Amino acid sequence: MTRVGIIGLGFMGKMHFRCYQALDGVQVVAICDTDKTKFEDTSGTAGNIEGAEAPLDLTGIGLYDDFDKMLAEANLDAVSITLPTYMHREYATRALNAGVNTLCEKPLALNVEDAEAIVAAAEKAGKLLQTGHCIRFWPEYAKTKEIIDSGEYSKVLAATFQRLSLTPTWSWDNWLMDASKSGSAALDLHIHDSDYVQYVFGMPKAVFSRSVGGPSQEFDHIVTQYICDGDCVVTAEGGWAMTPGFGFEMSFNIVLEKATISYDCTRDPAFKVAPVGGEAFTPEIAAGDGYSNEIEHFIKAVQGRNVPEIITPTQSVDSLRLVLAEKESAASGQLARL
Repeated sequence: MTRVGIIGLGFMGKMHFRCYQALDGVQVVAICDTDKTKFEDTSGTAGNIEGAEAPLDLTGIGLYDDFDKMLAEANLDAVSITLPTYMHREYATRALNAGVNTLCEKPLALNVEDAEAIVAAAEKAGKLLQTGHCIRFWPEYAKTKEIIDSGEYSKVLAATFQRLSLTPTWSWDNWLMDASKSGSAALDLHIHDSDYVQYVFGMPKAVFSRSVGGPSQEFDHIVTQYICDGDCVVTAEGGWAMTPGFGFEMSFNIVLEKATISYDCTRDPAFKVAPVGGEAFTPEIAAGDGYSNEIEHFIKAVQGRNVPEIITPTQSVDSLRLVLAEKESAASGQLARL
Protein backbone atom coordinates (compact mmCIF):
# COMPACT_ATOMS: atom_id res chain seq x y z
CA MET A 1 0.00 0.00 0.00
CA THR A 2 1.37 3.40 -0.99
CA ARG A 3 0.82 5.83 1.88
CA VAL A 4 0.09 9.43 0.88
CA GLY A 5 -0.26 12.69 2.76
CA ILE A 6 -1.69 16.03 1.65
CA ILE A 7 -0.92 19.48 3.02
CA GLY A 8 -3.50 22.14 2.21
CA LEU A 9 -7.17 21.15 2.09
CA GLY A 10 -8.50 23.75 -0.31
CA PHE A 11 -9.81 23.21 -3.83
CA MET A 12 -6.63 21.56 -5.09
CA GLY A 13 -6.09 19.52 -1.93
CA LYS A 14 -9.56 18.07 -2.30
CA MET A 15 -8.90 17.39 -5.98
CA HIS A 16 -5.73 15.46 -5.13
CA PHE A 17 -7.61 13.55 -2.41
CA ARG A 18 -10.25 12.49 -4.93
CA CYS A 19 -7.62 11.30 -7.39
CA TYR A 20 -5.55 9.34 -4.87
CA GLN A 21 -8.61 7.63 -3.40
CA ALA A 22 -9.63 6.40 -6.86
CA LEU A 23 -6.37 4.46 -7.30
CA ASP A 24 -5.92 0.84 -6.24
CA GLY A 25 -3.13 0.23 -3.76
CA VAL A 26 -3.04 3.86 -2.61
CA GLN A 27 -4.31 5.29 0.65
CA VAL A 28 -4.43 8.87 1.88
CA VAL A 29 -3.37 8.35 5.49
CA ALA A 30 -2.76 11.93 6.64
CA ILE A 31 -3.91 15.47 5.86
CA CYS A 32 -2.46 18.69 7.26
CA ASP A 33 -4.03 22.13 7.38
CA THR A 34 -3.63 24.93 9.91
CA ASP A 35 -7.37 25.65 9.68
CA LYS A 36 -8.95 22.76 11.56
CA THR A 37 -12.46 23.84 10.56
CA LYS A 38 -11.71 22.41 7.10
CA PHE A 39 -11.74 18.95 8.66
CA GLU A 40 -15.24 19.51 10.04
CA ASP A 41 -16.91 20.86 6.89
CA THR A 42 -15.31 19.64 3.66
CA SER A 43 -18.17 20.51 1.29
CA GLY A 44 -18.65 23.38 -1.12
CA THR A 45 -15.03 24.14 -1.98
CA ALA A 46 -14.96 26.59 -4.91
CA GLY A 47 -12.76 26.46 -7.98
CA ASN A 48 -12.86 27.16 -11.70
CA ILE A 49 -13.17 23.47 -12.68
CA GLU A 50 -15.66 21.01 -11.23
CA GLY A 51 -14.50 18.08 -9.14
CA ALA A 52 -13.87 19.29 -5.60
CA GLU A 53 -17.33 20.25 -4.39
CA ALA A 54 -18.49 17.06 -2.70
CA PRO A 55 -17.75 16.46 1.00
CA LEU A 56 -14.90 14.12 1.89
CA ASP A 57 -14.97 11.05 4.10
CA LEU A 58 -12.00 11.54 6.41
CA THR A 59 -12.70 8.48 8.54
CA GLY A 60 -9.49 6.80 9.68
CA ILE A 61 -7.24 9.53 8.28
CA GLY A 62 -4.72 11.27 10.53
CA LEU A 63 -5.58 14.98 10.72
CA TYR A 64 -2.80 17.41 11.57
CA ASP A 65 -2.16 21.11 11.93
CA ASP A 66 1.61 20.56 12.28
CA PHE A 67 3.39 19.50 9.08
CA ASP A 68 6.57 18.29 10.75
CA LYS A 69 4.54 16.13 13.11
CA MET A 70 2.70 14.61 10.14
CA LEU A 71 6.00 13.86 8.41
CA ALA A 72 7.40 12.29 11.57
CA GLU A 73 4.37 10.15 12.44
CA ALA A 74 2.52 9.20 9.27
CA ASN A 75 5.21 7.03 7.58
CA LEU A 76 4.52 8.57 4.18
CA ASP A 77 5.67 7.32 0.81
CA ALA A 78 4.51 10.50 -0.91
CA VAL A 79 2.99 13.88 -0.19
CA SER A 80 1.06 16.46 -2.19
CA ILE A 81 1.88 20.11 -1.55
CA THR A 82 -1.40 21.87 -2.37
CA LEU A 83 -0.64 25.14 -0.62
CA PRO A 84 -0.52 28.70 -1.97
CA THR A 85 2.45 29.27 -4.27
CA TYR A 86 4.39 31.47 -1.86
CA MET A 87 4.58 28.55 0.58
CA HIS A 88 5.89 25.98 -1.92
CA ARG A 89 9.61 26.37 -1.24
CA GLU A 90 9.29 26.02 2.51
CA TYR A 91 7.00 23.00 2.58
CA ALA A 92 8.31 21.14 -0.48
CA THR A 93 11.88 21.31 0.82
CA ARG A 94 10.75 20.18 4.27
CA ALA A 95 9.01 17.17 2.75
CA LEU A 96 11.99 16.27 0.59
CA ASN A 97 14.46 16.78 3.44
CA ALA A 98 12.32 14.30 5.42
CA GLY A 99 12.80 11.77 2.62
CA VAL A 100 9.29 11.88 1.17
CA ASN A 101 8.54 11.81 -2.57
CA THR A 102 6.80 15.08 -3.40
CA LEU A 103 4.14 16.26 -5.83
CA CYS A 104 4.09 20.07 -5.65
CA GLU A 105 1.33 22.04 -7.29
CA LYS A 106 2.22 24.45 -10.06
CA PRO A 107 3.93 26.81 -10.36
CA LEU A 108 6.85 25.26 -8.53
CA ALA A 109 7.66 28.61 -6.90
CA LEU A 110 7.34 32.36 -7.34
CA ASN A 111 10.91 32.80 -8.56
CA VAL A 112 13.69 30.76 -10.11
CA GLU A 113 15.88 30.81 -6.99
CA ASP A 114 13.17 29.18 -4.87
CA ALA A 115 12.33 26.66 -7.60
CA GLU A 116 15.95 25.64 -7.98
CA ALA A 117 16.21 25.23 -4.21
CA ILE A 118 13.32 22.74 -4.30
CA VAL A 119 14.95 20.84 -7.17
CA ALA A 120 18.26 20.76 -5.28
CA ALA A 121 16.51 19.37 -2.20
CA ALA A 122 15.02 16.56 -4.29
CA GLU A 123 18.39 15.73 -5.82
CA LYS A 124 20.10 15.73 -2.41
CA ALA A 125 17.42 13.50 -0.90
CA GLY A 126 17.33 11.20 -3.93
CA LYS A 127 13.54 11.51 -3.97
CA LEU A 128 11.00 12.07 -6.71
CA LEU A 129 9.79 15.61 -7.36
CA GLN A 130 6.92 16.22 -9.76
CA THR A 131 5.21 19.55 -10.41
CA GLY A 132 1.47 19.64 -11.03
CA HIS A 133 1.50 20.85 -14.64
CA CYS A 134 -1.74 19.01 -15.29
CA ILE A 135 -2.27 20.24 -18.86
CA ARG A 136 0.54 17.96 -20.07
CA PHE A 137 -1.70 15.12 -18.83
CA TRP A 138 -5.05 16.53 -19.97
CA PRO A 139 -6.37 13.94 -22.45
CA GLU A 140 -7.06 16.31 -25.36
CA TYR A 141 -3.77 18.15 -24.91
CA ALA A 142 -1.84 14.89 -24.56
CA LYS A 143 -3.43 13.51 -27.74
CA THR A 144 -2.66 16.73 -29.59
CA LYS A 145 1.04 16.48 -28.74
CA GLU A 146 0.97 12.85 -29.86
CA ILE A 147 -0.57 13.85 -33.20
CA ILE A 148 1.92 16.68 -33.74
CA ASP A 149 4.89 14.49 -32.83
CA SER A 150 3.72 11.77 -35.22
CA GLY A 151 4.13 14.07 -38.22
CA GLU A 152 0.93 12.61 -39.70
CA TYR A 153 -0.34 16.04 -40.71
CA SER A 154 3.08 17.55 -41.38
CA LYS A 155 4.43 20.58 -39.53
CA VAL A 156 2.68 23.19 -37.40
CA LEU A 157 2.10 26.53 -39.08
CA ALA A 158 0.36 28.35 -36.24
CA ALA A 159 -1.00 27.69 -32.78
CA THR A 160 -3.06 29.80 -30.43
CA PHE A 161 -4.12 29.02 -26.86
CA GLN A 162 -6.65 30.70 -24.57
CA ARG A 163 -7.35 30.29 -20.85
CA LEU A 164 -9.83 32.77 -19.41
CA SER A 165 -11.52 32.82 -16.03
CA LEU A 166 -13.81 34.83 -13.85
CA THR A 167 -11.92 36.49 -11.03
CA PRO A 168 -11.01 33.78 -8.46
CA THR A 169 -12.27 35.38 -5.27
CA TRP A 170 -12.61 32.07 -3.41
CA SER A 171 -9.00 31.49 -2.34
CA TRP A 172 -7.97 31.14 1.29
CA ASP A 173 -7.14 34.55 2.77
CA ASN A 174 -7.72 35.87 -0.79
CA TRP A 175 -4.10 34.99 -1.60
CA LEU A 176 -4.70 34.71 -5.34
CA MET A 177 -5.53 38.43 -5.47
CA ASP A 178 -2.20 39.31 -3.86
CA ALA A 179 0.31 39.27 -6.71
CA SER A 180 3.21 39.01 -4.25
CA LYS A 181 1.79 35.61 -3.19
CA SER A 182 0.30 34.27 -6.43
CA GLY A 183 2.39 35.95 -9.13
CA SER A 184 -0.89 37.22 -10.65
CA ALA A 185 -2.87 35.47 -13.38
CA ALA A 186 0.24 35.25 -15.55
CA LEU A 187 1.98 32.89 -13.14
CA ASP A 188 -0.99 31.09 -11.63
CA LEU A 189 -3.30 30.59 -14.63
CA HIS A 190 -1.56 31.48 -17.90
CA ILE A 191 1.45 29.30 -17.00
CA HIS A 192 -0.62 26.24 -17.98
CA ASP A 193 -0.42 27.26 -21.63
CA SER A 194 3.14 28.59 -21.42
CA ASP A 195 4.21 25.24 -20.05
CA TYR A 196 2.36 23.42 -22.82
CA VAL A 197 4.05 25.60 -25.44
CA GLN A 198 7.41 24.55 -23.98
CA TYR A 199 6.27 20.90 -23.94
CA VAL A 200 5.24 20.86 -27.60
CA PHE A 201 7.60 23.35 -29.25
CA GLY A 202 10.60 23.40 -26.93
CA MET A 203 11.80 26.34 -24.91
CA PRO A 204 11.14 29.53 -26.91
CA LYS A 205 14.10 31.73 -27.82
CA ALA A 206 12.23 34.89 -26.88
CA VAL A 207 8.79 36.24 -25.99
CA PHE A 208 6.87 39.43 -26.66
CA SER A 209 3.96 40.11 -24.30
CA ARG A 210 1.34 42.74 -23.61
CA SER A 211 -0.60 42.79 -20.38
CA VAL A 212 -3.03 44.82 -18.31
CA GLY A 213 -3.58 44.92 -14.58
CA GLY A 214 -6.78 43.66 -13.09
CA PRO A 215 -8.01 42.44 -9.71
CA SER A 216 -4.49 41.80 -8.39
CA GLN A 217 -3.22 44.95 -10.15
CA GLU A 218 -0.53 43.00 -12.00
CA PHE A 219 -0.51 40.94 -15.21
CA ASP A 220 -4.09 39.74 -14.83
CA HIS A 221 -4.68 39.51 -18.59
CA ILE A 222 -1.69 38.71 -20.77
CA VAL A 223 -1.14 37.94 -24.44
CA THR A 224 2.19 36.50 -25.58
CA GLN A 225 3.86 35.68 -28.86
CA TYR A 226 6.48 32.95 -28.48
CA ILE A 227 9.49 33.05 -30.77
CA CYS A 228 10.17 29.36 -31.32
CA ASP A 229 12.52 27.41 -33.56
CA GLY A 230 11.20 27.27 -37.09
CA ASP A 231 8.72 29.70 -38.61
CA CYS A 232 5.50 28.72 -36.81
CA VAL A 233 3.45 31.45 -35.13
CA VAL A 234 2.59 30.59 -31.52
CA THR A 235 0.51 32.80 -29.22
CA ALA A 236 -1.32 32.40 -25.91
CA GLU A 237 -3.80 34.56 -24.03
CA GLY A 238 -4.70 34.12 -20.40
CA GLY A 239 -6.36 36.02 -17.61
CA TRP A 240 -8.76 36.08 -14.71
CA ALA A 241 -10.27 39.54 -15.18
CA MET A 242 -13.50 38.17 -16.67
CA THR A 243 -16.83 39.02 -15.03
CA PRO A 244 -18.54 36.39 -12.81
CA GLY A 245 -21.07 35.37 -15.45
CA PHE A 246 -18.30 34.42 -17.88
CA GLY A 247 -17.20 31.37 -15.90
CA PHE A 248 -14.13 29.57 -17.23
CA GLU A 249 -12.94 28.61 -20.69
CA MET A 250 -9.85 26.91 -22.07
CA SER A 251 -9.27 26.33 -25.76
CA PHE A 252 -6.74 26.04 -28.57
CA ASN A 253 -6.52 26.02 -32.36
CA ILE A 254 -3.47 24.48 -34.01
CA VAL A 255 -3.01 24.82 -37.76
CA LEU A 256 -0.85 22.17 -39.41
CA GLU A 257 -0.08 21.84 -43.11
CA LYS A 258 -2.59 19.02 -43.50
CA ALA A 259 -5.08 19.50 -40.66
CA THR A 260 -6.42 21.80 -37.97
CA ILE A 261 -6.68 20.54 -34.40
CA SER A 262 -9.20 22.36 -32.22
CA TYR A 263 -10.34 22.16 -28.61
CA ASP A 264 -12.86 24.24 -26.67
CA CYS A 265 -14.06 23.02 -23.27
CA THR A 266 -17.42 24.76 -23.77
CA ARG A 267 -18.19 23.05 -27.10
CA ASP A 268 -19.70 19.66 -27.91
CA PRO A 269 -17.73 17.89 -29.19
CA ALA A 270 -14.98 19.78 -27.44
CA PHE A 271 -12.14 18.21 -29.43
CA LYS A 272 -11.81 17.67 -33.15
CA VAL A 273 -9.33 17.20 -35.96
CA ALA A 274 -10.23 18.62 -39.36
CA PRO A 275 -7.90 17.08 -41.97
CA VAL A 276 -7.37 18.46 -45.45
CA GLY A 277 -9.79 16.75 -47.83
CA GLY A 278 -11.70 14.84 -45.16
CA GLU A 279 -14.43 15.09 -42.56
CA ALA A 280 -13.68 16.46 -39.11
CA PHE A 281 -13.53 13.80 -36.39
CA THR A 282 -12.88 13.44 -32.67
CA PRO A 283 -9.88 11.21 -31.90
CA GLU A 284 -10.02 8.64 -29.13
CA ILE A 285 -8.42 10.01 -25.97
CA ALA A 286 -7.34 8.64 -22.61
CA ALA A 287 -9.87 8.36 -19.80
CA GLY A 288 -9.85 10.69 -16.84
CA ASP A 289 -8.70 14.28 -16.62
CA GLY A 290 -5.38 16.03 -16.17
CA TYR A 291 -5.49 15.82 -12.38
CA SER A 292 -6.23 12.10 -12.17
CA ASN A 293 -3.73 11.25 -14.90
CA GLU A 294 -0.88 13.28 -13.42
CA ILE A 295 -1.44 11.73 -9.99
CA GLU A 296 -1.57 8.21 -11.42
CA HIS A 297 1.70 8.95 -13.22
CA PHE A 298 3.27 10.25 -9.99
CA ILE A 299 2.16 7.22 -7.97
CA LYS A 300 3.47 4.78 -10.59
CA ALA A 301 6.83 6.52 -10.44
CA VAL A 302 6.82 6.41 -6.63
CA GLN A 303 6.10 2.68 -6.83
CA GLY A 304 9.09 2.19 -9.14
CA ARG A 305 7.04 1.37 -12.22
CA ASN A 306 8.14 2.47 -15.68
CA VAL A 307 6.50 5.70 -16.79
CA PRO A 308 7.20 7.94 -19.79
CA GLU A 309 9.01 11.22 -19.16
CA ILE A 310 6.25 13.82 -19.25
CA ILE A 311 7.36 16.52 -16.79
CA THR A 312 10.79 16.96 -15.20
CA PRO A 313 11.88 19.32 -12.42
CA THR A 314 14.11 21.18 -14.89
CA GLN A 315 11.17 21.74 -17.23
CA SER A 316 9.14 23.06 -14.30
CA VAL A 317 11.84 25.61 -13.59
CA ASP A 318 11.99 26.51 -17.27
CA SER A 319 8.23 27.11 -17.40
CA LEU A 320 8.59 29.47 -14.45
CA ARG A 321 11.50 31.16 -16.22
CA LEU A 322 9.35 31.47 -19.34
CA VAL A 323 6.44 33.21 -17.63
CA LEU A 324 8.80 35.53 -15.75
CA ALA A 325 10.24 36.52 -19.13
CA GLU A 326 6.70 37.21 -20.35
CA LYS A 327 6.12 39.47 -17.36
CA GLU A 328 9.42 41.21 -18.05
CA SER A 329 8.41 41.79 -21.67
CA ALA A 330 4.97 43.08 -20.70
CA ALA A 331 6.48 45.47 -18.18
CA SER A 332 9.13 46.81 -20.56
CA GLY A 333 7.21 46.71 -23.82
CA GLN A 334 10.23 44.97 -25.35
CA LEU A 335 11.12 41.51 -26.55
CA ALA A 336 12.51 39.35 -23.71
CA ARG A 337 15.10 36.74 -24.66
CA LEU A 338 15.57 33.43 -22.86
